[in-house]
Amino acid sequence: MRRCDARTCSSVNQGAQLALGTALAVAAAAAFGTSSVLQYRANQGVPQERVAQPKLLWRLVHRRNWRWSVPLAAAAFGLQAAALTLVPLILVQSVLVTGLLWYVLLLAALEHHRPDGPILLESLLCLVGLSAFLLIAAPTRNRGQGLDSMHDAAWLAAGLVGTVAGCLLLAARLGRRSRPLPLAVAAGTCYGVTAGLVSSLAHAFGDGPIAVLGQWQTYGIVVLGPIGVLLSQNAYQAGPLGAPALATFTVTDPLVSMAVGLLWLDERIRSDAWSLFGELAALGGLVVGVFLLARRAPRASDRAAAARGSPKAGDAGPGQSPGDAPAGGVTGDRERPAGD
Repeated sequence: MRRCDARTCSSVNQGAQLALGTALAVAAAAAFGTSSVLQYRANQGVPQERVAQPKLLWRLVHRRNWRWSVPLAAAAFGLQAAALTLVPLILVQSVLVTGLLWYVLLLAALEHHRPDGPILLESLLCLVGLSAFLLIAAPTRNRGQGLDSMHDAAWLAAGLVGTVAGCLLLAARLGRRSRPLPLAVAAGTCYGVTAGLVSSLAHAFGDGPIAVLGQWQTYGIVVLGPIGVLLSQNAYQAGPLGAPALATFTVTDPLVSMAVGLLWLDERIRSDAWSLFGELAALGGLVVGVFLLARRAPRASDRAAAARGSPKAGDAGPGQSPGDAPAGGVTGDRERPAGD
């Protein structure tokens, strides 16, 4: 049997890594979308909490749906980390946006109604936008270790803190229907930086657990993970259907991780004039998709609530103004049975 030459063997190995890494990323997206559905449903059965209050997580722990979502989210994170060891960060994060489609379809199935057509199309627009960006950008992977420099780490931390703080201030000033978007941007930023930190640890994975524990990125992941989860739960509580919130941090996550990859991990995308034009057009499609989702979700939620005989998402409960009414007809002073 004739052996392949070095160049052919290298191409075969790269192709196998690409296929396996992409499959792992798709599996991570499915687990992520399913976990998000369970988290959204759990959040609709607990009283409203102020932004970034850890008490919300304590309430959610007592919800069966939310407890089931935790191992699914952990599986999604593990699959994502495995994919990041094989393929570029930009590719993995772009594939993860398919979790939004899993979310829309599964939520409709669990609530026994057809998926809302416009929401499904707008979710597809988000997916197409990121897919087009990936195709045009043609990302390449290098073993950059720029985050090993504390100077670069300080710049990353400053950008993260400034972005999250600005989002929280904006959320505090907005009405209930607009509040999920800045909260979701904050959550997506935390998730994107976490993905960047995981990717920057790839060079240490082969040296064993002790080497990984000796890197500051490991402890950054431990801190950022719970913060991102808490902010995403606040976003689910604040808005109807959860799709706009999920779309926002699903899109923000890869965009932030792309920025981390380009600035610190030596990843590259095409940067000629035509490629930049196409990349900007694809990102514009993403923005339009999220905007349309945010507009459509309240109306779709009202229709679903009417079918169930529940109050509309914008209707006020006793002692509430219309802007403060909870999504999905669940009032803030009433909980569903703990087993939901």
